[in-house]
Amino acid sequence: MITFLICIGVLIAGYFIYGTYVERKFEIDINRKTPAITKEDGVDYVPLKLRKIFLIQFLNIAGLGPIFGAIAGALWGPVAFIWIVFGCIFAGSVHDYFSGMLSIRHDGESIPEIVGTYLGNGVKHFMRVFAVVLLILVGVVFVKGPATILQELTGVSVTILIAIIFVYYLLATMIPIDKLIGKIYPIFGLSLLIMAVGLFIAVMFQGYTIPELTPENLINMHSNPDKYPIFPMLFITIACGAISGFHATQSPLMARCISNEAHGKKIFFGAMITEGIVALIWAAVAMAFFGGVRELGATMAEEGHNAAWVVNIICNTMLGKIGGILAIFGVVAAPITSGDTAFRSARLTIADSFNINQSSLVKRLMVTIPIFLIGLALTQINFAIIWRYFGWSNQMLATIVLWAAAVYMKKQGKKAWFILIPAAFMTAVVTTYILVAPEGFQLNYGLSYSIGITVAVLLTMWFIFSKSISKIKKENKKI
Repeated sequence: MITFLICIGVLIAGYFIYGTYVERKFEIDINRKTPAITKEDGVDYVPLKLRKIFLIQFLNIAGLGPIFGAIAGALWGPVAFIWIVFGCIFAGSVHDYFSGMLSIRHDGESIPEIVGTYLGNGVKHFMRVFAVVLLILVGVVFVKGPATILQELTGVSVTILIAIIFVYYLLATMIPIDKLIGKIYPIFGLSLLIMAVGLFIAVMFQGYTIPELTPENLINMHSNPDKYPIFPMLFITIACGAISGFHATQSPLMARCISNEAHGKKIFFGAMITEGIVALIWAAVAMAFFGGVRELGATMAEEGHNAAWVVNIICNTMLGKIGGILAIFGVVAAPITSGDTAFRSARLTIADSFNINQSSLVKRLMVTIPIFLIGLALTQINFAIIWRYFGWSNQMLATIVLWAAAVYMKKQGKKAWFILIPAAFMTAVVTTYILVAPEGFQLNYGLSYSIGITVAVLLTMWFIFSKSISKIKKENKKI
């Protein structure tokens, strides 16, 4: 378990070392009043305690991503550890930190408005539509996922469970954030952490063997490596445990509740590192539980690649009945509580786009009901299809947010290389994926790789040499 333990240590060190570096480059202002103070409205702008915000942010961004994504990513073998660790530290945490802190600096604005400020009105209008579509997809994914798990546990019809979850979503989307989310999310977030710790202890002391990242194992161990090459497939499959655009839609929710910029590192960077640890634990457990990577692939193939079944059997076997109930509770609560905040973010994004004041319940209903009708219709589509499109859309959004953050740093006259590198890498990933994937253009692999890398290089050159960025006048008041 040397590789596994080293990876855990590197993630923790990444928070203290690289997190401090990123915070210093951003230049926080502890005396600056945050939107939670200046725009407090009792609905969305509400000051909350640091520990509550951290657990809410963690639960918001976690969902099924670091669990289902990590299990699916484990099919590639120990190479998945590399992406989780380095993706989480150098891409995901930077992405989450800037999406949250820029929202604070822009009075709690939603991510499409922030992106539009730095990438132009055309991108802003695109992002308004793109972000809402992604959020609805997330809500649908996080309805069907937990409903499937609950159906296996209770025998209740998936349709009935979906209806119950949607009723809860409707309430959570409109109720003031401190009345429901602020009270139950910290409990669910703690449950998810306890589940991860329980699995960590179990895999350490119950005689399991986790594959090591040796030169012999530094290969594509997927059962069908030609169809599923590491690049770009792995980087789309493991999203929430490494980098996820969905997080950028959630960070503004908490940016409206933070009372001091000094809390940003703990909440945004810290929650992402914590999620990376959860993803690492699930990837390791998935590889070890069935006796190896190939055994995991064979078992999942027999079960129709049903990750919910994998979660259920692992939790009940490794943690016993009580631990299994707690673990399943966490796995069910995590996606449900990410789904409701996805719909809440969709409401706020639409409201910000059309300047619809959300202090009135009637106006909140006016925005919310159409969103839910669309989401309910999408639940009738095959889950696997929804998940695939969600995966690419998710990483595409993350890529756009990274470019916006890089432009922000350049406009401020600051070094942006630590954002530019992951932005360029993710550009190559999402471009290559959509060109080669079955749900994309299905082009030749070699051609797709070439185009993906070329697009990344051209955008990087544009960023470095573009006068349209470097000559933009700074605002009189520092953002």
